[in-house]
Amino acid sequence: MDHSQAPVLEALAAYAETGRTPFTPPGHKQGRGADPRVRTVLGEAVFAHDVLAISGLDDRAGRHEVLQRAERLMADAVGAEHTFFSTCGSSLSVKAAMLSVAGPHEELLIGRDAHKSVVSGLILSGVRPVWVEPNWDPDRHLAHPPSPEAFERAFERHPDAKGALVTSPTPYGTCADLAGIAEVCHRRDRPVVVDEAWGAHLPFHPDLPTWAMDAGADVCVTSVHKMGSGLEQSSVFHLQGERVDLHHLAACADLLGTTSPSVLVYAALDGWRRQMAEQGRELYERALALARSVRSRVEGIEGMHVHDRADFCGPGRAADLDPLQLIVDIAALGTTGYRAADWLREHHHITLHVSDHRRISAQLTHADDEGTAAVLLAALSDLSRNAGELRTPTVVEVPSPADLRLEQVLLPRDAFFGRTEMVPGNKAEGRVAAEMLTPYPPGIPVALPGERLTAPVLRYLDSGVRAGMLVPDAADPELGSVKVVVEPAAS
Repeated sequence: MDHSQAPVLEALAAYAETGRTPFTPPGHKQGRGADPRVRTVLGEAVFAHDVLAISGLDDRAGRHEVLQRAERLMADAVGAEHTFFSTCGSSLSVKAAMLSVAGPHEELLIGRDAHKSVVSGLILSGVRPVWVEPNWDPDRHLAHPPSPEAFERAFERHPDAKGALVTSPTPYGTCADLAGIAEVCHRRDRPVVVDEAWGAHLPFHPDLPTWAMDAGADVCVTSVHKMGSGLEQSSVFHLQGERVDLHHLAACADLLGTTSPSVLVYAALDGWRRQMAEQGRELYERALALARSVRSRVEGIEGMHVHDRADFCGPGRAADLDPLQLIVDIAALGTTGYRAADWLREHHHITLHVSDHRRISAQLTHADDEGTAAVLLAALSDLSRNAGELRTPTVVEVPSPADLRLEQVLLPRDAFFGRTEMVPGNKAEGRVAAEMLTPYPPGIPVALPGERLTAPVLRYLDSGVRAGMLVPDAADPELGSVKVVVEPAAS
């Protein structure tokens, strides 16, 4: 296929050249009705190119197949059979993928390190989760993706499960043995869905971890805005094989998606595909070389350790590591990742990705260069020099892997939509959660609706919040109170 083409971008350019006068949404009419103060910030081009997808970008009947041609080019660029664009982020795409595999009250094997969007999908769908344990690193208090053996054991206990869902890479850059997991699923003729939100770049350089389609995944969900050049909310999901019906997957996406998609998001996806098809290997050759250099230089800063394959990969850990995710352990500085991230934003005007009780992370992409690397290195060096003012007596009480695992008492859907009440956090032990309690980022819930809360998990969340952890999805983000299921009255 001719990857110099960009159907969405070309259609937008043609729309502008025709000088059409729309009597349709959007109501700003190519910016003429937008407040000039807004246009000053967002730019004239944003409004000029904000048009309807149908009866705008394409004609009323979609005869030019603008979006479909762009999706076919994307599928060809990455080696998938079918690709769908989404303007609602991978939070929607992964829900559509789940619904295409399992229906209400049917079982789906899911790694317990799943993103909150997966749990939202369970609440909406009524799918019954069979949780598969991640590979826990008890020393570093970190979860890596579950192993093929863990999925094998789960299938042995739940042979009627409709398929499996695994997250890889994780926000920490660690990757599952996807080929092994696919083999476990396909031996039973069950599909495997991969939430590869952090892996948009993986198809475009051989030195990056194997991407999901090459490893045998049936459906792969990718957030192009995370590691690619897409706008926020841009996502694609890919399909191969016949274990998941193409038309059913499309119908599930249509069920959840918007009828007013942003063609600006489509255009950025289209342009990113062209960029990667033409220049991806060269761009990531440079990005990987920069990552090797930056990792080495950060390792030389006092009090900082950059996690590498020796830390994260091997038996009982991850199968691979994306080197573009720079995960820095700062425990030796005597402070938390929360405080360090806030300090760096305030004093050096840089924003970091994941921060937790002992780590900060910086995401490198093809957009970085020695200039942005220098800014990061100067900021981290200054953080090391000023760590004394960031030290805190607050200790985050991270539970053991065994104590982190909560008992699933009710389906997430039943707990979320059932009768609930707020109880003081110090009275919530033994109660069944009716909400997600999710340190964010990375957005992996510690407690789910339907799980029984324990003292170690409540202490972890309480001590984390006091240390700077954010739990934005809780009804009370300070966790002075927790939403729980109303207990039946004693007979």
